[in-house]
Amino acid sequence: MADLCGGITLEMLKEAWETVRSSPLGVINTPMIPWSQTTLQLDGPACNIYIKLENMQRTGSFKIRGVANQFARRPAGGHFVTMSAGNYGKSFAFASKHYKSKGKVVMPETAPVSRSVLIQSFGVEVERVPNSGMMDAVNRCVREENMTFLHSYDDMDLIAGHASLGFELLEAVPRPDVVVVCCGGGGLLAGVAAALKLSGCQGTRIYGVEPDGACTMFKSFMEKKPVGMDTKSIASGLAPPFAGALPYELCQRYVEDIVLITDEEIKSAVSTLYRAGLLVEPSGSAAFAAVANGRIPDIAGKTVVVILSGGNIGKDELVHFPD
Repeated sequence: MADLCGGITLEMLKEAWETVRSSPLGVINTPMIPWSQTTLQLDGPACNIYIKLENMQRTGSFKIRGVANQFARRPAGGHFVTMSAGNYGKSFAFASKHYKSKGKVVMPETAPVSRSVLIQSFGVEVERVPNSGMMDAVNRCVREENMTFLHSYDDMDLIAGHASLGFELLEAVPRPDVVVVCCGGGGLLAGVAAALKLSGCQGTRIYGVEPDGACTMFKSFMEKKPVGMDTKSIASGLAPPFAGALPYELCQRYVEDIVLITDEEIKSAVSTLYRAGLLVEPSGSAAFAAVANGRIPDIAGKTVVVILSGGNIGKDELVHFPD
């Protein structure tokens, strides 16, 4: 598997960045704000933290970046299928409507029904299945309906699109000491890490954050190969059934470590961010939760960037979080 991403270059990622920046889907260069300009408290060591607000991105999460690059490199009017707990599906549906493509999203039964309804509102079909049966459903669509599978995290065009976030980060904070990114299948983490390292940030430590009940990349690091597990977490966007092969390879190469947080810590992070005026979903709060709970080592006096990756959480869901 060593040559899976051997061809990845800075030029390839910068070309994708230009595609994302000029995309007709309207991808936003989201704000980066200093922690010191929020009401958020930090109980740990004093450090210089910046927060990248991808919860303010078009379609509510970073996923539109990868989707913009994927769709730009596929024929318009195609017939695509994907699997998603919500955020990729929303961006996929948004792009499908713009490019006049037919689409279907296979979703886990555990995803909020409101996400399914939203995706269907773009004219895309939704099929809800058990978490462990998602890949089988996708394969059936490819085999029986001649659909083309667009992967929601294990795809080089997607990862290259997500790398645009890394380049934006460096425009705002040119030499970060530490960057903290949520990790589900690993597409965002891999893209951001590749963008930073290939741009010359060899001294930057990049950490991925996973829920302890959905730690496929953590286990993949331990077993030295991409693995799956029966995932369970309140952060459904961070709970795909397996780590991506491409993200795994890039994360092995460029990521310092994967750290774990609990669902209780994620719930607390959502509430803390909300009280500070930031609407962030559970998956999008993971990197913040890791910093707030002391999971990231040696940050005293360092410049740290935390990515809030998405804000797709409804009023019906917020009632389940502590005040």
